[in-house]
Amino acid sequence: MFFTGVRGARVHAKLLKPKNVKDRRPAVVHFHGYTGSSGDWNGYLGDVARGYVVASLDCRGQGGLSEDTGAHRGTTHHGHIIRGLDDSAEKLLYRDIFLDTAQLAGLVMAMPEVDPARVGAHGGSQGGALTLACAALEPRIARAAPFYPFLCDYRRVWEMDLAKDAYAELRTWFRHFDPRHEREDEVFTRLGYIDIQFLAPRIRAEVLMGVGLMDPICPPSTQYACFNKITAPKATVIYPDFGHEGLPGFTDRVAAFMGAM
Repeated sequence: MFFTGVRGARVHAKLLKPKNVKDRRPAVVHFHGYTGSSGDWNGYLGDVARGYVVASLDCRGQGGLSEDTGAHRGTTHHGHIIRGLDDSAEKLLYRDIFLDTAQLAGLVMAMPEVDPARVGAHGGSQGGALTLACAALEPRIARAAPFYPFLCDYRRVWEMDLAKDAYAELRTWFRHFDPRHEREDEVFTRLGYIDIQFLAPRIRAEVLMGVGLMDPICPPSTQYACFNKITAPKATVIYPDFGHEGLPGFTDRVAAFMGAM
């Protein structure tokens, strides 16, 4: 499925529907990890077999079929967090991606075979952040199941000296464009516009979040910066000895959680 997203971008999502649907079905929107794509069709067949309509977004400019329309002032080197950082807050690339998630959810809810009151969102890492952004920007999302969400509390990441791996572009930006950190407050204020902790109070969906306490990529304290600001019903599933990796049993917990919509 293709739709026209923010700034006229051609945005792609895989769309799967159960056969012979005679009544309105629940749906789940899926979001992938950083730089990735919606992946193989086969990965969604379990949800379809349970009777769900499934839509999985390809984030613009990453590994899938969606289009990044660009036109950002300043550097476009190494990463989407910093894309548009030297422009206005409205030009930050992740602002557009966040809005793509809400638009996709709205399109799914408008499908005649979907019950708009039973639509959930799910994803890990970047996909976890987009799950929460989607739930914040589309208040009809009923249930959100992120795990180790990315894109949260950038200053905390910096202060913990963990601007590496997925967050390495923050260090790269400072090294190239502000080596003495004279603009540090300005930069972190602007990044606040694409920091999911500041979207969290808008979430109305019930939230189930998976957290690995040994996560070196998305530190648990940054994940909780968002989780603690959610005022809707919420719970975490904690894995004390796990990092940014598969969380045993969490997928089954998510299936039961979504099944209760």
